[in-house]
Amino acid sequence: MTDTPAETATPSFRGDVTVDLVKHSASDTDVLWAARVSTAGEQSLEELQKDPERSRGLINFLMRDRHGSPFEHNSMTFFISAPIFVFREFMRHRAGWSYNEESGRYRELQPVFYVPGQDRKLVQEGRPGKYVFVDGSPAQHKVVSDAMEDSYRRSYETYQEMLAAGIAREIARSVLPVGLFSSMYATCNARSLMHFLGLRTQHELAKVPSFPQREIEMVGEQMEEEWARLMPLTHAAFNANGRIAP
Repeated sequence: MTDTPAETATPSFRGDVTVDLVKHSASDTDVLWAARVSTAGEQSLEELQKDPERSRGLINFLMRDRHGSPFEHNSMTFFISAPIFVFREFMRHRAGWSYNEESGRYRELQPVFYVPGQDRKLVQEGRPGKYVFVDGSPAQHKVVSDAMEDSYRRSYETYQEMLAAGIAREIARSVLPVGLFSSMYATCNARSLMHFLGLRTQHELAKVPSFPQREIEMVGEQMEEEWARLMPLTHAAFNANGRIAP
């Protein structure tokens, strides 16, 4: 039997995403003992007590020559709040990632929707594969905001009408748009995160250019900030070697 829906919440609109590092076991030292076991065996355990700054060159060597497995012996779990369309792109990344997302089957979804902020470029110019995005005019921003907010309100009203009529949540959710905010836990290691960042962020140091959608790049930027704090030597080597995952 379907639960009776709670009193209808008022839709809200936001143009940001949030990323929180909720748990981690990640440091530059993790790279060093994993790498040195190949030549030092059990003596590699001594790296656990050493200052990783002494081995900055080894981390850079591993990154430069793409010896990737030592960068996998760590873990970071993020709690991410973003529009559903961001998660659908995000989950194209499968190797080295684990996900758990809130379910519209098991809870009533809240009316929080994405509307681009004033700094979001709106207009695409050029042909596929060779295009740029440029700023929209104030009038274009108003069109986007008005149209999105109106559509979101109507879709959520329809969702609530179906819930009130006893329709199962897994059916009623079908009318909700991909601009609805969702939340998920995403767990990765440094190697899988570097691969994600190489594809989902633009950066002046990148040897291979990438053209991500801005909203997933916003997520990537916040994840990178947390990772850089945990593994500064690894992050520096990633940038120094063209932001290509090893």
